[in-house]
Amino acid sequence: MKRIKNVFFAVGIIAVAGVFINAAKKKDKGEIKEESKEVLVDTSFVKDYNVYALTLPENLQFAGEKVPTQLPDIKERIDREFLVNTYWQSNGFLLFKRAHKYFPMIEKILKEEGVPDDFKYLAVIESGLTNAVSPAGARGFWQIMKATGREYGLEVNTNVDERYHLEKATRVACQYLKDAKKKFGSWTLAAASYNAGMSGLAKQLARQEVLDYYDLLLTAETSRYVPRIVALKYILMQPHQFGFNFSDADLYNSIPTFKVKVDSAITNISRFAKGYDINYKILKLHNPWLREAHLNNKSRRVYEIQIPQKEYYTK
Repeated sequence: MKRIKNVFFAVGIIAVAGVFINAAKKKDKGEIKEESKEVLVDTSFVKDYNVYALTLPENLQFAGEKVPTQLPDIKERIDREFLVNTYWQSNGFLLFKRAHKYFPMIEKILKEEGVPDDFKYLAVIESGLTNAVSPAGARGFWQIMKATGREYGLEVNTNVDERYHLEKATRVACQYLKDAKKKFGSWTLAAASYNAGMSGLAKQLARQEVLDYYDLLLTAETSRYVPRIVALKYILMQPHQFGFNFSDADLYNSIPTFKVKVDSAITNISRFAKGYDINYKILKLHNPWLREAHLNNKSRRVYEIQIPQKEYYTK
C-alpha cells in the first residue's frame, strides 16, 4: 500500500511539472491571455434570451375575494407561483391548449351549479386537465378520492369509475365546494379544503384560532394551493402578458359527440364501437369512465355513451 501511494505521489509531481512547463512554453509564444479575458461570453445568447422578474398584477382576487399581497409572506408565496408557472413554458403551453378544449364544458357546469368561474383553475392545478392518478388514489380531472366519489353519488368500481366522467365529476366537485363554502364561509377556504379536507382544515382553524386562509400556517402543499390557483388564473387569462405567444390554430378543440343510451350489458366494447364506425380506442378516449372491455350493468342502469362524429376520425 505504501509503494502504491509513493507511485501516485510521483505521478502527481510529474503531472504538475508538466503543467508548469506547458504554461511556460505558451507564455513564450504569447498564448496565455489575461485572466479577465479568459471568460468568454456568448453575446448572441444574452441578446436573444432574457429572463425577467415579474411584476405581480394589482388587486389579485380569487372568486371575488381579495388576495392580501400587502402581507410579505403572502406576496412571496404568490410571487413564487407566478414565477414557477410562467417559466415552466412547456407545461404552460399544454395548459393553454387543453383549457381551450375543456373549459367550455366546465364553465357551463360551474355556472349551472352556482360555483364561481374561478374554480375551473382548481381543476388545472389538480390534474393539468388530464385524467391523472395520484399516489393516494385520487382520479380524474378533479382528483376525487374513491370514498368521496361514492359519498356524492358516483359509481366507482373496477368496471365503471365515474370519477373519469368529466361532466359528472365536475358536478360532484361543485357540490363539495358548495358544502365547504357553507361550512367555512368563504370560497378561498372552500378551495383550501379541497386539498386539506374539510375536517383537516377545520382542525387547523380551531387550533390556530383564526378565520382566514391567509392567516393559517399549513403544510407546504396546502399553503401553495390557493396561490397556485391564483397564479394560473391570471396567466391563463392573459397569456401574452406572460410571454406566451400562440394563435387559436395552435390550441386543442373538443370533438362533437352525440349520446347513445344503453340500459343493458355490453359484452364486447370493440364490437359495440364498430357499430358506430369507430374503434375501441376512440370510444374509450371519449368515455374513460368505462374501465374494462365490457360493461356489466347487472342493475340495468341507463348509461349515456358519448359517440364522436365519425368524420373527425376518418383517415
